[in-house]
Amino acid sequence: MKTIYKFLFAAVLMGTVSCKEEFLQTEPTEFISANQIAEASALNPSLQSANVAGIYATMYGAGTGGTTGHDDFGHKSYDMYGDLLSGDMALTSVIYGWFRTITEFQTTVDYTQQDNYQVWRFYYRLIFAANTVIDGLGGSDAVPATAAGRWYMGQAKAMRAFSYFYLAQYFQNEYNPSEKILPLYKNTTDPNLPKSTAADVYALMVKDLTDAQTLLADFNRANKSEVNASVAKGMLAYVHGAMGNNAAMKTVTADVIATGGFKIMTAAEATGGFNNLATSQWMWGVDITVDSKLNLISWWGQMDLYTYSYAWAGDIKGMDKALYDLIPANDIRKAQFATASKLAPIGKFYHPNKVIGGQRTIDADYIYMRVEEMYLLNAEACAKTGDEAGARKSLKAIMALRVPDASYIDALTGKALLDEIYLQTRIELWGEGKSYLSLKRNKGTTNRGSNHLKFVGTPVPHNDTRLTFKIPIEEVQNNPNLNK
Repeated sequence: MKTIYKFLFAAVLMGTVSCKEEFLQTEPTEFISANQIAEASALNPSLQSANVAGIYATMYGAGTGGTTGHDDFGHKSYDMYGDLLSGDMALTSVIYGWFRTITEFQTTVDYTQQDNYQVWRFYYRLIFAANTVIDGLGGSDAVPATAAGRWYMGQAKAMRAFSYFYLAQYFQNEYNPSEKILPLYKNTTDPNLPKSTAADVYALMVKDLTDAQTLLADFNRANKSEVNASVAKGMLAYVHGAMGNNAAMKTVTADVIATGGFKIMTAAEATGGFNNLATSQWMWGVDITVDSKLNLISWWGQMDLYTYSYAWAGDIKGMDKALYDLIPANDIRKAQFATASKLAPIGKFYHPNKVIGGQRTIDADYIYMRVEEMYLLNAEACAKTGDEAGARKSLKAIMALRVPDASYIDALTGKALLDEIYLQTRIELWGEGKSYLSLKRNKGTTNRGSNHLKFVGTPVPHNDTRLTFKIPIEEVQNNPNLNK
């Protein structure tokens, strides 16, 4: 565990962000110590700004999973892993081979594969970075005295919970509170730790995100690249959903809908490219500019025909044909996918200039969360807790802007209502990294359509071991306490 990348920032002395891969040192000689950072941050919490910025930069940086692979470009890499594992995204050709082992269930069953380690390494790297901020502000139980300190603490706690959530999703077949699943690091000085139970891991997520809401209650962020209280609530909704706490998921999502100030995308916006962080319905994302220095090794470099990309070169990631066939002809989302291009999302994700292969240096933005997720999670939670009227209301709020007549929803009850919510979640959020989460949450079964290269028509249930990663060999070998 302690050989992972570690963010050791010298912002206090140098005014810049530095990071270095090295083995654990309790008092690194080339940097100020954790105690010195804590002491300085108590006097001036703004010294943590570089550390928090480093967390967000890691979210989209190339190579942040510790490799030089072209599938290693931050959180959106693992959004793609999940979409492909769920079967809702089809890898329609393998000219270059990126993501092939994911779609063929090789990576998930072989704990020696680099892609397997990449997932583990990335999210634990975020956790260490978040713990650096938390430790610097006094530790997990501290409440900083200044507003700036509270805001940095809130963002760091939210990002720690976010990272543990994705690790728990990818490394546990399904939620079982008594199963030991992950080492649970709450600070930067812990030795190698054994696995904690899912109950303990999820309890930390809930506490961190509950704390984050309070700490960020008066935080007015500079841009949507930062986590605010609404985003922390959105994260918490996913955590509750994964545990089956549907009443809590209903409450949290209703709060975001009522107080967040976000509106559902119009038809024009839903087919407008998903390329601009300023889109009012986006809750969280990142403003990518030419200064970000992203190119082929990026999410756009894998997905967009209007980018110099693998999709443009022939390795198209399209919508699953079976899922596409379930979209009515009069649904505006049907136009998001090109039948002549292997159901590529040419009408959903595209660079605004619309020059085939034209975007070389990436300046189109990344989306992490939007308000439609809250409506769909709310509909799901309402249906699962017996509030079918509430479920229909939240689902119709979206569908009224997607089809000419959404009144068919009024007649849905029971399993038919739940099935429709699940289906519309898969369609609405396609390619945004939410299909895998929904598959597990709803205990679904993936059944690949005809445009996949492997396992066409083979039912794969949500808890199939091929859908879940194994703890990588590097961790097994380097953490002697893992299974104690």
